[in-house]
Amino acid sequence: MKKGQSRNLLKTFSSSGNSGVRQNNDNLVNDNLLLDCGEDQDCVLGGIVALGKFDALHIGHRELAMHASKAGTPFLLSFVGMAEVLGWTYRPPIVAQCDRKRVLSSWAPYCRNAIPLEYQVEFSKVRSLSPRQFVERLSKDLRIKGVVAGENYRFGYKASGDAAELVKLCEEFGLSAFIVRSVMDTAKRSHNGAAAAINSSDKGQVSSSRVRHALAMGDMEYVSELLGRKHRLLLMVNQKCVHERKKIVLPNSCMLNMPPAEGLYENCDLVNGEYLGPCRVIINSDTIVIEMKDENSLSPNPIQEVGQLGIEFG
Repeated sequence: MKKGQSRNLLKTFSSSGNSGVRQNNDNLVNDNLLLDCGEDQDCVLGGIVALGKFDALHIGHRELAMHASKAGTPFLLSFVGMAEVLGWTYRPPIVAQCDRKRVLSSWAPYCRNAIPLEYQVEFSKVRSLSPRQFVERLSKDLRIKGVVAGENYRFGYKASGDAAELVKLCEEFGLSAFIVRSVMDTAKRSHNGAAAAINSSDKGQVSSSRVRHALAMGDMEYVSELLGRKHRLLLMVNQKCVHERKKIVLPNSCMLNMPPAEGLYENCDLVNGEYLGPCRVIINSDTIVIEMKDENSLSPNPIQEVGQLGIEFG
């Protein structure tokens, strides 16, 4: 099949998730799966694609990328627009969108010195595909070599396909399939004496829900264990930022990703592309207060010049 063509009776979907007109070979349209690669989608040709949500980029996600790198160029295939299509309440991302490349670059030592590349699929284009149709699109549209997924991975319309079906369908379409065991949460933290499951699918594995729960508890050591790195909160500096000699005050509206719970955090670090120095951070309902431990660590120039600030929580 030529690139840019749709198959007979492939149903297409608008960005709102409503079904569109069925296509046939007499009415071919360009229905690219990826948002990032332009018309030909050759960016993933012959690669190994790790499947998942990848919202937290935690150590379980890193494990998928690591296994993908063993078999070829590692790619992450993530979905955008799920909340809008499914009517979910908005939640800030765990990793700021503009910070994802930095995190993925830090995975290179685990991935045979290759930095995993991330490509996005508009969820509305795949939400109503059957498991078979989804794998067919991976095979024929993207012409990848294989997939990597976790043992609890679900896919296809209403999550009707599981890891076993993924293996079966990949074999049918000539793709390799690598199923990876879940990375378990060995810390087994409890709060208020309880270590209840985070959600109905929680079996003790590292998950984005677990990361969100740890952030909501303000347990930054636990967050670091789940992420395999310090959590970085990114702040967009604007005219509402107040810069004193060794203190910076910003409104919460400057936050680009999920913060920890309100409270005082010692042993933090301030960065803006380079290391600015150690600090303590106070998060309350309206503002974020950054107090530098070294009054000489901030430039005398207005803080607005840096554009963004990052707080790493120790």
